[in-house]
Amino acid sequence: MFEIAGQAMDRRLFVVAAATAVSTGAIGRTVTVSPALPAALKQVKAGDLDVAFGDAGPTDGRPVVLLHGWPYDIHSFDEVVPLLTMQGFRVIVPYLRGYGPTRFLSAETMRNGQPAALASDLVALLDALKLQRAILGGFDWGARTADIVAAVWPERVAGLVAVSGYLIGSQDAGKQPLPPKAELQWWYQFYFATERGRLGYEQNRRAFSKLIWTLASPQWRFDDATFDRSAAAFDNPDHVAVVIHNYRWRLGLADGERRFDEIESRLATSPTIGVPAITMEGDANGAPHPAPEVYRAKFTGRYEHRTVTGGIGHNLPQEAPRDFAKAIVDVANA
Repeated sequence: MFEIAGQAMDRRLFVVAAATAVSTGAIGRTVTVSPALPAALKQVKAGDLDVAFGDAGPTDGRPVVLLHGWPYDIHSFDEVVPLLTMQGFRVIVPYLRGYGPTRFLSAETMRNGQPAALASDLVALLDALKLQRAILGGFDWGARTADIVAAVWPERVAGLVAVSGYLIGSQDAGKQPLPPKAELQWWYQFYFATERGRLGYEQNRRAFSKLIWTLASPQWRFDDATFDRSAAAFDNPDHVAVVIHNYRWRLGLADGERRFDEIESRLATSPTIGVPAITMEGDANGAPHPAPEVYRAKFTGRYEHRTVTGGIGHNLPQEAPRDFAKAIVDVANA
């Protein structure tokens, strides 16, 4: 188990949340804070991409990279970022390939959504920012990406916070049938496997994404402004291609790129993760996710699992920012 940062940490988080709150309720769950990231995003060429990212906190602070999922964006971390920068962390929040202002550098590059490609993007970003090691935190696609980097490039990872735990998989694993109730939760994956699904997502990406938000976080009462702020990221010209490829690749219905074969071969062995790690789960996550006991053995370093109660769904950093920020601080202090 990790040592919790103690009451001093709790008081500091309370002060920030209370000072910026405009609504009442559980501090860190319903607070609204001032913009967490600078109004102007930064851009850096990294690997295949020109990456758009937010960068907050002291430039010499311990680096933390926060990774969003689908269909979300960097605003999932709006209330997490100030809780970390006040602790002296430098917080970097990139738009993944296919989201927001992030762009491919070449029209010839495959719009590839396979997990190894996203993990390679993250390593390239660390290289471009001259960050030898960073604490990684994420959910959904972001958690999977962080898991992969922690497993394959552990020397680059100072600590890991992963919502829904161990999400490393392979095409072979994705071909195996699940019990009917579990298959039902993946309805959108099967929809995306069809041309009708690709066209449907292309034409209705905002309505589709809003439906996913509602199903994945059934007790989260987000407003239209909150959704619209994130949904703008789905207007990226490569968004649909990357998303469709990701889900088709998982089912073995689309090829990846040969340059990632070695990484995918390693991932197919379900490698363990030895860096300090905290996994998290909301008690009302409506999206498909493994039970903590299923993946406990995959974490061989200092480890703790935390279930966050109070109706917290899939988008845990945005629904429970204080809990997520505290996990980052605690894993940094491990």
